Amino acid sequence: MTSRTANVVTVAGLVSLLAVVTLTAPRWARFLTRPVGGAEEEAASSDGAPAKEEEAAAEVERKINVKLFFQAADRPGLVIEERAVAFSTDLSRQLRGVVEELVRGSKIGLGPTLAPETKVLDVFVTPRGIAYVDLSKEAVAGHRGGSEAELMTVYSVVNSLTTSFPAVRRVQILVEDRPAETLKGHVDLTRPLPPDMTVLAVADLRKAE
Repeated sequence: MTSRTANVVTVAGLVSLLAVVTLTAPRWARFLTRPVGGAEEEAASSDGAPAKEEEAAAEVERKINVKLFFQAADRPGLVIEERAVAFSTDLSRQLRGVVEELVRGSKIGLGPTLAPETKVLDVFVTPRGIAYVDLSKEAVAGHRGGSEAELMTVYSVVNSLTTSFPAVRRVQILVEDRPAETLKGHVDLTRPLPPDMTVLAVADLRKAE
């Protein structure tokens, strides 16, 4: 075979190969751009919208149990009331929801610790586990006063957050975006406070007898 014949054969082969590639390009492109994971992912992507809607609905409906501390109805001290609340992946939003539940009050007849007019203005958490809870002025104006009642209010918030969320180690209460010295002149609020379980109500043993 002469070199000229060889060149003709080579050119013909290249032309044929180019034609094959051109004709099959769309099919190969589909496989090359296919998501990793095969047919399962391709099927899932076609149903992506319903799946995302179901996932969002599940997150909305998801609940977690928290421990809320309210004033005991028949004796001094706080009592725990467990309650299911909406779940949030945002810790600050989750904590805000818990404080708002405290404002709403007990569902089993326990006494309130925050004035019902109180608004939760903001809640944020530092990497060191300190939660700052910013309450509206109604938390002060609507408070009934007295050292015992003020102690119950403060540790109702502190204990509810630190007990329900291990990531929260201390809580500082603010009023209207500013650090507060006290609510009613008794409990020091100028620093973050750790939980205090000595404020829990003690069972009346005489009633048990």
